[in-house]
Amino acid sequence: MTPLRQLARRLKIWGSLVVLLLVVFTVVQFVRPLPDPALKLTAASSYAFGGTAPAMPWPSAGQAAVEVEGLGSLGRSGPKGTEVPIASVTKVMTAYLILRDHPLKPGEKGPTLSVDAQAASDYSTGSAEGESVVKVTNRQKISEYQALQMLLIPSANNIARLLGRWDAGSDPAFVQKMQATAKQLGMDDTTYTDPSGLTPTTKSTADDQLKLARMVWQNAVFREIVGTGSFTPPGDGVMYNNNAVLYQDGIVGMKTGSSSAALGCLMFAAEYKIGGQTRTVLGVTLGQPATSSASILTNALNASKDLVVATEKSLESHDLVKKGEVVGYVDDGMGGHTPLVATKDSTVTGWGGLSVQLGMTPSAADGKVPHTAKAGDQVGYLTIGSGTGETKIPVALQSDLKQPSLGARWAHI
Repeated sequence: MTPLRQLARRLKIWGSLVVLLLVVFTVVQFVRPLPDPALKLTAASSYAFGGTAPAMPWPSAGQAAVEVEGLGSLGRSGPKGTEVPIASVTKVMTAYLILRDHPLKPGEKGPTLSVDAQAASDYSTGSAEGESVVKVTNRQKISEYQALQMLLIPSANNIARLLGRWDAGSDPAFVQKMQATAKQLGMDDTTYTDPSGLTPTTKSTADDQLKLARMVWQNAVFREIVGTGSFTPPGDGVMYNNNAVLYQDGIVGMKTGSSSAALGCLMFAAEYKIGGQTRTVLGVTLGQPATSSASILTNALNASKDLVVATEKSLESHDLVKKGEVVGYVDDGMGGHTPLVATKDSTVTGWGGLSVQLGMTPSAADGKVPHTAKAGDQVGYLTIGSGTGETKIPVALQSDLKQPSLGARWAHI
């Protein structure tokens, strides 16, 4: 066996192995699943508004916090993390739990409640002691919707306790649910001790109550009820909403509260149209004292309205993208990029100093991007902002989306 023959033999053996390995590698590359395509932005992931943050007319006393849904916070005032009594603002958590555990759709009245003797007795004693109550009688039948109206419009304490017993079996059991839900929502500076807010030991902060406002405002039935100016409960006369600034400066809800311990309080929501979109302002004002010219509740209402007006004045709208403009691409995971274009003009809303987050999300129900599609097909959204106030702009393929070529699949490790 000469050295040349030995080399030839080795080349033959190793060459066969190399060919076999290449065949195996090629088969594996062609039969393995394709990576999931992903949507990518071509622009920056945020839009920054120039200028400085607006100077808000924060109340000199108590606490307050304001945000625009989907855009962010305009700030807060007062001692952070200091729990204070919140009076009947407490009833927002009561309503949130009732609608969570016994959901209603718009137009539905829901199950029937039988008024118990305690609720009827609470009306008599509450009336004598100046409580906010609604007249009901033992074994009277009312719907869940009617009970929520009594709870949120004239702010009936006896109905708050009735709803708690109906939901959880007893006042203490319902209070436990209130506290557990507060923890789930990240309301770490909140202590619930009753369903109505009558007891001054029920305490919270403007920041925590704003977290609750953000959640409860997503419920259409809640929005409908707190946006009602008046109603007539069964067996009683017309009752008016305690929120005297309702319908002023775009205010569409939510809930008042006042007591000697809590002073004047308001959780509020307002809607403002700008840039072709409706923006929702959410806020909470707590602990407003009386003055020589106004009561505690009036001052809470006025302070809240001032914050709403200032927020609306600070909002500005800028052009973001034009229809047909490339805003991103589909990344097939193997080096292929198919451009995505906006299907309509879009604006971005905010205020000085704000940075609004931009992103891309698939439009398919399963959250996936297809491997193939035709030019013009919508495959996702350009998202502006976040949460419930997020704006979505449909994006479509500028050209056909195709699977990776055989060469790309072979070369991709």
